[in-house]
Amino acid sequence: MLPHMDPAGGLYWIIDDTGFPKKGKHSVGVARQYCGQLGKQDNCQVAVSLSVATEDASLPVSYRLYLPREWSDDPARRRKAGVPEEIEFSTKPEIATGQLREARQSGAPDGIVLADAGCGDDTSFREAVSELGLQYAVGIRSNTRVWARLLSLPSPPRGNRAGRVACCGARRDMSRSEIKDLASTLDASCYRNVIWREGTCAALSSRFAVVRVRASHRDYWRSTLRDEEWLLIEWPEGDPEPLKYWLSTLPPDTTLERMVHVAKMRWRIAAYIARRLQRCPLCSAPKIYLLTQ
Repeated sequence: MLPHMDPAGGLYWIIDDTGFPKKGKHSVGVARQYCGQLGKQDNCQVAVSLSVATEDASLPVSYRLYLPREWSDDPARRRKAGVPEEIEFSTKPEIATGQLREARQSGAPDGIVLADAGCGDDTSFREAVSELGLQYAVGIRSNTRVWARLLSLPSPPRGNRAGRVACCGARRDMSRSEIKDLASTLDASCYRNVIWREGTCAALSSRFAVVRVRASHRDYWRSTLRDEEWLLIEWPEGDPEPLKYWLSTLPPDTTLERMVHVAKMRWRIAAYIARRLQRCPLCSAPKIYLLTQ
């Protein structure tokens, strides 16, 4: 089917995790964990998927069941359920990284990697995507720290007991802050209303701003700061605080409209999953994931 998908408007590799509510405790991977279908913690199975999408279609190319530690670290439970010995515990970002590597090795056409904060917050995941030669636009949480040029100057660096500088590579014209604080320092003129697509009843739009930043994570182990990338902020008019944040390695000359359009393309997989769950009984959906790792 991939050859028949038109990539003219862009190609995307979309990472998603889907929860399937379950009763009992014997289905492989079932545990009390966050279930997106229910919007809360509950008894469910969770699968991580990779889909290839265009403006008009999406195709799942990899599914894998997430095995929580209470399963992976319980030999008796594994044997009873028939979990293969070679299956070890992996975090969801680690599963997603493996799926991306497999897709790359299989010759799948390159796409921009999209993921929510479950993966986007993971520095190792973002680094792995870049190492694969792929661009990304991934969700991050509001307490993510970044270096930017827009805040007050940083305090003088302090060395730790090992003699390392606490903020290696920091420049005097940059300071580090949580992105929610950075968002609040931006002038109102930095935010613009952007329409990203036509919805069922009306155009979908919101207020957005973009800033060039450098992600901050364990900087004391580094001699230089990380590469510059985009921070995209969505702050709807009238809301007391921003709604969403993304980090993206799209090119420096990317327009705000293009940035928003790309970040919002995860709706394609959400729509696909909703249609699939309408057509298939929930009780049978996890079996698909178990058969295709």
